Amino acid sequence: MQPLSLQKRLPNITTSIILENINLTNLWKECNLQNRKAQAQFYSYFSKKMFAVCMRYSHTTLEAEDILQNGFVKIFTKHNTYDGKGSLEGWMKRIMINTAIEVYRANQRKLTESIDDNENIQIESHLVADQMGYKDLLKLVQHLPLGYRTVFNLYAIEGYTHKEIAEMLRITEGSSKSQLSRARQWLQTKISKQAY
Repeated sequence: MQPLSLQKRLPNITTSIILENINLTNLWKECNLQNRKAQAQFYSYFSKKMFAVCMRYSHTTLEAEDILQNGFVKIFTKHNTYDGKGSLEGWMKRIMINTAIEVYRANQRKLTESIDDNENIQIESHLVADQMGYKDLLKLVQHLPLGYRTVFNLYAIEGYTHKEIAEMLRITEGSSKSQLSRARQWLQTKISKQAY
């Protein structure tokens, strides 16, 4: 049985979540009416979460900021494509990923970038009890060549299948599998070097 103090607090937590959802719903409606103040508040509320998504697909913070900015422009200009089914945040995340894929396609000539060019990258890492932290792993993923990183993020983090990745990136399923395998090998090598 829960302590009485916890039981008293739970309704407040539920109420605050409901109020937050109502406020976000109202804010979204105002954004759809091109209310710039509402759009600024909406951006402020979601920008950190969406920036984290963008960072997984970019080489630099500047590139991630560009993807974020372009993604929010699409969100505000294509608001009518959100049909209310599923979460708004999930829809926004999909737009950010698609925007990152557009950048990837524009830079596709880098797809064949040799992994050997990245072999000399040294990452400062703080390992505690032989466990790599999330931020350390994210730093390593950031240094994967563009093609490897994009496939790794879509497969390992976003949960897409190789078939879906192949369609999105306009590559073969075999290329998707190969790039994922090479990305994993590269990451395992870097992790084992840092562990010793």
